[in-house]
Amino acid sequence: MTRPSPARPDTSRPETRERGRIAVCTVTHDSGAELQGWWEALRGLSLLGSEPPFRVIVVDCASEDDSVERLRAFAAERTSSVEPGPELDLIASSRNLGFAGGMNRALERTGDSDRWILALNPDARPEPGALAAMCAAFTGYRDAAGTATDWRVGSVTAKLTRPGEHTLDACGMRWTRSWRHLDRGSGEPDHGRYGVAEEVFAGTGAGTMYRREALLDVALAAGETVGEDGVRDPTEIFAEDFHSFREDAELGLRLQRRGWRCIYEPAALLEHRRRNTPERRRSMPQHVNRHSLKNRYLLRLWHQSLGNVWRTLPALARDLGIFGYVLLRERESLPAYVWLWRNRQRLLDRRRLLARRQTVSDDRVNRWFEHDHFPVSRVPARDDSPKHEASRAT
Repeated sequence: MTRPSPARPDTSRPETRERGRIAVCTVTHDSGAELQGWWEALRGLSLLGSEPPFRVIVVDCASEDDSVERLRAFAAERTSSVEPGPELDLIASSRNLGFAGGMNRALERTGDSDRWILALNPDARPEPGALAAMCAAFTGYRDAAGTATDWRVGSVTAKLTRPGEHTLDACGMRWTRSWRHLDRGSGEPDHGRYGVAEEVFAGTGAGTMYRREALLDVALAAGETVGEDGVRDPTEIFAEDFHSFREDAELGLRLQRRGWRCIYEPAALLEHRRRNTPERRRSMPQHVNRHSLKNRYLLRLWHQSLGNVWRTLPALARDLGIFGYVLLRERESLPAYVWLWRNRQRLLDRRRLLARRQTVSDDRVNRWFEHDHFPVSRVPARDDSPKHEASRAT
């Protein structure tokens, strides 16, 4: 397969440097233990004055701990503190909407002035300069000959590291031929291997910034889909059939099928206190494992092309292995197969809808099963760029 020519962001012209506000969107569920560190990180960024302007929108999904009380206290700081944190808009849901549903409720509160959307987990801590670095990575790309490209960057993902150790957590997302999506570099020592910007498939929902225009472009508009209850769904950006887990990969596939690219930006550093990993599957709650299993097949049902089936034959072998594992050791996840069968017609309708909306070739999407990144050349920003638009290292 031929790799596309490397591209580089052109920051020599002011018009390529976009301005706008960021909406930091966070979904919480019994996240009280993480919230103080999360808020201190965001509050620190807001006081620096070197980041783009941002506000925070939190959707709490029926927490039974003190998450809501803590969030309300943070929001009250704007009127009681000498150095208040950023604006915080809290939506307290009476039911657990999952990550996908919670993000959609947060996105409903955004408007045209929110040019970028940062999906940020409550266990993630952005470091100074992270927001500015992600914003700067969206525009101005040129090919190796210096000619402007038609690149449309829809998302920029950060370099996520684990706390208290020089260990990587995520440097973008990659696919395997068995249709597993994995975080690049996860668990590896941070020895500089992922030290340059690259084009990647997508970013983890724990710390990725999206262009709001791109999210609206791939959204499933009201009336296009029908939910389990037979009622027309509201507008969905994150697919609520996924509830939790793999929803960021599904959104990445929709963005790719519409021609939106993702950039991994190592200058944007986030600490991620990840709790859920494949290695901990046996210790995870039953409903979590059911969603994870169900969503594996949802990804394939909605997005796998016939040509991709032949290119990813290991996925079929893995399917058999997973089914055997569930039968022998995880029977509590069998309802996932029942759910898929009962909803088959509705799910097939969405597959057809996504196929109609695709604007790029299948080969453009399938290249991610062969490569985990493509090179991007870099040009440093001008020294006279606005203060809130941080320069990027070469």
